[in-house]
Formats: sequence, structure tokens, C-alpha cells
Amino acid sequence: MQDEPIRRRSARRPFTVTPDGRKRIILGQEGSGDPLMTAPQHGPATKPLRLAGPAKSAILAVVQSERGGLDDHARQVIAAAALLAEADCAVITVILGPLTEDAAEWGADRVILCEHETWSPDFALSLVKAAQKQFQPRHVLFPDRWTDDGDLGRRLAAGGSECAAGVVELRRDSLALRRPAGERARRPLAEIMLLAADIVDPALPFRGQGDIIAFDVPPPAPSPYQDLGSSTIPAAQLPLEEADFILAAGNGVADIPTFLALAEALGAAVGASRVAVDDGKFARNRQIGATGKTVSASVYMALGISGAIQHLQGIKACRHVIAINQDASAPIAKRADLTVVDDAQSIMLHLLRDLTDPGRNDPGELAVVKP
Repeated sequence: MQDEPIRRRSARRPFTVTPDGRKRIILGQEGSGDPLMTAPQHGPATKPLRLAGPAKSAILAVVQSERGGLDDHARQVIAAAALLAEADCAVITVILGPLTEDAAEWGADRVILCEHETWSPDFALSLVKAAQKQFQPRHVLFPDRWTDDGDLGRRLAAGGSECAAGVVELRRDSLALRRPAGERARRPLAEIMLLAADIVDPALPFRGQGDIIAFDVPPPAPSPYQDLGSSTIPAAQLPLEEADFILAAGNGVADIPTFLALAEALGAAVGASRVAVDDGKFARNRQIGATGKTVSASVYMALGISGAIQHLQGIKACRHVIAINQDASAPIAKRADLTVVDDAQSIMLHLLRDLTDPGRNDPGELAVVKP
């Protein structure tokens, strides 16, 4: 008996597009037109608006930005407000700091920006209170963390509002708090809610309107506190957990004075591999890896570090990794965003000369490997 040939379905056959932007092929049903014309494009423009008409109520979300962006916890708080909101309820988002991304992607309908060069807790509190008075939100949501926005939620609640902190589960009619023993306690929604991380998925099937609105804030009352400014310490002395730029040395770095001079010129904190620490070149508190410090710097530059698995575990949270190594196949090259194949001593001298003498134009020949 001859085998029946396999029947194949064309992926380009007519289909319909669901309201959340998904492509759906139903056998026996006509599609909505040419697949090339109707196929959904990835991006926020394909998502429907949650609030299409006038708003009759509001929910307020207050978050902090960092370098113009929102972290996952902040996005989750905005998304939680959008999931709580009904069809005629606007999500008004107060962002403490500048913003360079589209908050509509996370469900924000109206955006109030608080872009002050210096952080003022009293001014931020006045801003939130003014927004609370004008929009009369049913709920005010904050991230539950130790940073400015989490502290602001507690200060707002200290005025006498009903507050629930440490919220680990959120529903339309109730919330859950985690008790010390580990079990959850459920209660009705509160006026002010401080949400733990990862209780909602910020990837929503809809988007907000994302309109940035002007908002006049009355000046805060005279504060009993005085801002004395901040004092700076040499970057080399900065704790590695707090550093935004780390220059790390491995076994391939022999000239420690030049390395330290380069770190000072770059304004980078000093880190080291376990081998370099064991050799006595650096103090133990400078060791990065599974048996040392775990870091989350924006830029991590590794000089002469091969990249053992224990070291890679310590830098997994770093945003950008630059590796300088003579071996292009070193394990750290797989983790690095940019790999420079050359001698670490040569690179250090080149960088130090360029930083101390910007007019010099003799970069030499470097082999650069991009993953």
C-alpha cells in the first residue's frame, strides 16, 4: 500500500487578526485579505487602546526612572494599574525623573514627569498629593522597595491613608500579603498599595494612550531638612556592588600601577579575578565571581581575564561587557559584547595615553571581535 503524501498547509494562507494582534488561521474560513498586508507588525502600534473614550475615574501609579528608562519593577507597577483599571478608568503615571521610552507600552494613559536635577522628597510628596487631589484616584500604586518611590509611598500613607505594603498578589477586588511564616493573608484593596516585584507581567495585550500632560505643582512647605549635597570618593574605593563602571584585572595584568592609573583616569571602580587576588595583587574585597562579589555595572571591562565559570557568574547582571584578551576563544569572549584581541599591557598604555593626551592620534592596530 502506497503511503499517502503529507499534506502541507501554507503559512501564507488568508488569516484573521485578533484584537490583541495575534494571527489566527481557521480552516474553512475566509481570511481578512492579503497576508502581506494584514499580517500584524510587532510593536506597540499593533496593540489596541485600552481606554478609547473619556475617563470617568483614575488609578495613580508612581515610579522612578533611571537614566531615562524604567526598570522591570516600575513597568510592573504601571501594568498592574492598567490591569486593575476598568474600561472607563485612566491610568495616570507620575514618573520621578526623565523618560526616554514610551510609557504607553506598559499601560499608562497620562504621564506626569518630575524632571528635577536634584531629588527633593518634599517636592515629590507635594506632586503626588496634588495629583491625588486633582484626579481623585481610586488607588495609588508604588513599587515596594527601599528607593525613592517606595519611600515616597510610605510617606504618603503616613498622612492617614489606608495602606497595604508588601503586596504579593493582586486581583480586581482583593490583594494578598505574605506573612512572616510564609502563608498569604488576603484582604480588600487599599487606597495606597506598595507592590512587590514580579506579581504581574508587564507585557500587556493592549496599550495606554501615553499622553504627557502639563501639571502645575504648588511649592512644598518649608522643610526642616537641609540638603548638604553629596560628597564624592575616588571611584577605585567605591564598593563593587554600587559601581556603575568597573575595570577588572586578571592573571594577564602584570603592571598594577598602570592598571590603577587607568582606572583612576576612567573613573572606574577596581575589580579583580580570583587568580589575581590569590597572587596578592588585590585585596580580597575586590574579587569578582561566585566566591567573591556579584556585580551589576553598566560597563564591565575585563583586562587579561580568561573567564572561568565562577567569574562569569559574578558578572551575569552587567549590562555591557568589554573583554581584552590575547585569546579570541577565551570563555569571556562568549559573554562579552565587544572583545579586543591584544595584550592587556599594550591596551592599558594606549588608553592611558589617549585619556591623558586627547590630541594624540596613534591608535595602533587592534583586532576587534564582535559576537
